[in-house]
Amino acid sequence: MDFWFDPSCPYTWITSRWLLEVSELRAIAIRWRVMSLSVLNEGRDDDPEGDPEGYLWVPVRICAAVQHEYGHAALGRLYTAMWSRAHGAEGWLGDLHSALDGAGLPRQLADVGASSDYDAVVRASHAEGIELVGSHVGSPIVATTGEQGERIAFFGPVLSRIPTGEQAAALWDGTVLVAGTPAFHELKGTPHQEPKLD
Repeated sequence: MDFWFDPSCPYTWITSRWLLEVSELRAIAIRWRVMSLSVLNEGRDDDPEGDPEGYLWVPVRICAAVQHEYGHAALGRLYTAMWSRAHGAEGWLGDLHSALDGAGLPRQLADVGASSDYDAVVRASHAEGIELVGSHVGSPIVATTGEQGERIAFFGPVLSRIPTGEQAAALWDGTVLVAGTPAFHELKGTPHQEPKLD
């Protein structure tokens, strides 16, 4: 299963923790991939992420460098370390050096965040995910293989709490079933609640 994420999104973080729970209960393995809300929103008149300074490029560039140089598993470790409360009161933004330490990666990768060296990698990975579902969505994008070998891709689900146990597995089964239905387009629930990150 491929999981495209922007590391800045708290709802995406919750979805990622749900998928880790699912991976314990279903025969799936997660391949971590980068996408970017900054790339997605380029050229818009409004700024849905509230990032006029472009700070959201910093973590996504670091993630792209890790994906490119160290692989998907290392990216998954870094993503977990970025959001770990152990790395600062502010969560993932608390200390990127500590997050790199926690993921077993070189600290100097933090310098990549201020350069454009890996922007092409960000854009290529982002485009691969967006191509599956369209640019009308955000982060995350999930793609898996259905029972007949078909590729099933979808945005979300957007969750404000992390489902666990059989609830997590049932949500996975239902999501794949709905997303894999020919001509399926969209399903929405209640309005967003504030994310509960722990």
